Amino acid sequence: MSNETATLSQRMGAFVAGLSMETLPAEIVEKARICLLNGYGIGLGSHSTPYAGVARRAALGFDGERPDGATLLGDGRKAAVAGAALANSALFHGRAQEDTCGAAHMGAIMIPLLTALLEAKRLPVERLIPALVAGYEAGGLLEKAYSPITTPRGLRSSPLYGTIAAAAASARLMGLDAATTAVAIDCAASFTGGILQSFSEGTDEWRYQVGVAGSTGLTAALLAANGAVSAPHSLEGRFGFARAFAGSDCDVDDLAGRLGREWATRRVTFKPYPVCAFNQTPVIAALALKEKAAGRDFARISVRMNPLETGYAGMDSTGPFHTVSGTLMSIPFCIALTLVRGEPTLKMMTTYDDGDVNALMSRVELVPDEGVARLCCTIEAELADGGRLGVEQVMTTENFNYDRATVSRLVRRIGAEQDVPAKAYDLIEDFAFGPHGTGVDQVLAAFALCPRPA
Repeated sequence: MSNETATLSQRMGAFVAGLSMETLPAEIVEKARICLLNGYGIGLGSHSTPYAGVARRAALGFDGERPDGATLLGDGRKAAVAGAALANSALFHGRAQEDTCGAAHMGAIMIPLLTALLEAKRLPVERLIPALVAGYEAGGLLEKAYSPITTPRGLRSSPLYGTIAAAAASARLMGLDAATTAVAIDCAASFTGGILQSFSEGTDEWRYQVGVAGSTGLTAALLAANGAVSAPHSLEGRFGFARAFAGSDCDVDDLAGRLGREWATRRVTFKPYPVCAFNQTPVIAALALKEKAAGRDFARISVRMNPLETGYAGMDSTGPFHTVSGTLMSIPFCIALTLVRGEPTLKMMTTYDDGDVNALMSRVELVPDEGVARLCCTIEAELADGGRLGVEQVMTTENFNYDRATVSRLVRRIGAEQDVPAKAYDLIEDFAFGPHGTGVDQVLAAFALCPRPA
């Protein structure tokens, strides 16, 4: 089939099936390894969060423990692969500090899923990096094209594009051919979705959306592998993905032409703080402002950010807060907390009755401003002594595109806060950057070192 007649999913399927350690650029391989280190590292540092426990009980509720299944990381019991993906994604998403591809957190979807598949099915571990890249590229291609439209509609990018990423990643790990991979992508396009309302109400559904996206993507790949027939125009058709979710046309040649040229893996970024991706820059700006203020008190704060960010669900909330799902999304809370207490930690983010923070938060004005680029922020402060200070924080994705050493320091710092032995980080670092000779047993050994939940 020529490119002139192939559908978008068919061209994506051919691209995904052709990925290997030999065909991938060295910089993309390195970036994928860094993503592994970050994913596992944040997962280790999230062992004390409650969401994995909820998801573990749900996973075991399907069909109980499965000795032939995949390990519930940080727990030790085994469940079916889909259940392990659900539970382990909730663990990796526990700090809200996972990687970000545009507006989607695909690492928290794919890394737990691929790890579970490798363990339970004993698939070739040398496919892990190509499979991970396959997911970032398939999901990232669509996320970049459509998330500016789908996000304001109330659709969350992580499950919407991550389900397709998970299908592509699963297909590559399973060694499916190009045609079957295209069917997996088509099926995923029919199954995908996910809304943002939980952010507005400070509830927990978003914690589990990533695991559901992973298990749904796996379902799509397994259906394809077992003979499912799918709509080949699932992405660009009259009633397909682009029109249904984005109300948009789909330029097949344009999108397919980006594959292997505009690598989505390259634009995956990382989070220094346990807050929403849109709150990383405000926290950095607030730290700079706090240093400028040198102990002087703040009377009033004005924050200017891009309307796409200020309009995201939960970003303008001022509480009262009862869950970290509310605080990590709130721009006023994150700025007030940083100005009062300094660098946010997970413990600070779960302290809801800090009178000083709440008092300052009520005096933070959030101003949507088209003139402020995404990922940037301007904070202007009126001080209690009548003085004025300001910080203009200009950031791009490159500021969060960390190298291996920076991610290693980041995850080890978090591990130290959470009493995770340094040996656990040695193990995952050796796995991420080594020859993978021991399979995923090294990863399982690392998580076995975490303090066990009560």
